[in-house]
Amino acid sequence: MSIIARTFSFIRSRGPGMGCSALLFASCIAAGASAQATPTQAPPKPPPYSLPWQLRPAAIATVLRSDTAFASYKNPTSGKSGSTIASMLLGSFKVTPEFAPLVRLGAVSNDPPEGSKTPAGVTLQEHASFINPLIGGTYLFKLSPQLRLAAFVGMTVPVGDGGGDSPGPSTAAANAAGIYARSAMDNAMFAVDYFTVLPGLDLAYVAGGLTVQLEATLLQLWRVRSTKMLQPDDSRTNFTAGLHVGYFFIPQLSIGAELRHQRWLSTPTAVAKDSSLRDTTTVAIGLRAHFKLSETAWLRPGIAYARGLDDPMDAREYNIVQLDVPVSF
Repeated sequence: MSIIARTFSFIRSRGPGMGCSALLFASCIAAGASAQATPTQAPPKPPPYSLPWQLRPAAIATVLRSDTAFASYKNPTSGKSGSTIASMLLGSFKVTPEFAPLVRLGAVSNDPPEGSKTPAGVTLQEHASFINPLIGGTYLFKLSPQLRLAAFVGMTVPVGDGGGDSPGPSTAAANAAGIYARSAMDNAMFAVDYFTVLPGLDLAYVAGGLTVQLEATLLQLWRVRSTKMLQPDDSRTNFTAGLHVGYFFIPQLSIGAELRHQRWLSTPTAVAKDSSLRDTTTVAIGLRAHFKLSETAWLRPGIAYARGLDDPMDAREYNIVQLDVPVSF
């Protein structure tokens, strides 16, 4: 016999003298039993977020991310082909649900088109170099359940190969080629003679499997290595922006497309000589898988194709394949 049935049997046996207090006691027991029988409702899961390709994530997590761009291009004069591989390794640590510092390292390898020479007539060779590391941090503001704002501040450490008073021609050429392999969105890391501070904002709408994200970043560069003869610009000011749209077909698979743009706000010497270098616009599209490794760990590998929409990337027929492998914990 249940505890509720026993209680009412006891009340009947004692007669009406028990009064309202006994009935109230029985009601409390019944309410407690009902509460115990009702399972606790789990909080709703956050909507899936589409991780961008070249834009910064508008999310806070402990992450190890390997991101490599494979680019092919042609010498517009000779028509001969070259290739560049630019790899990035990023690590971030979730200190609080709102803040995560990060470190990003990079390397580039360039195989120039056959017969490529510097303006001084030096033949360029296949070469690899390490570029400037970047350190920074992201703070996330949740404006609403669907809207989030990520504020980022970073700076480079100007220790990359090819800087100083006597850079190797092939090293300098590899660094220059790496800029376009990364769609001109990571200029600060390839500017090995410059110390750069780069604040930026990302605004993302995330709901129902859809992600729409806008990004803007200001890059202020100051020359701290090399001489004015080799690097005539004491400072430079650059701006990058992008739009990412992603959608989940199923929880394990999403598609993401991006439109990216970079513009020199100042006029560096190179831009004064060739105005096509002022702006670079690229577009990319790709697929990303999402595998749950444990209760807290995710593997989100993705592959994307990117292409330049204007010169100099369009004239050089750049084709870029990006392989991105982030693991979050």
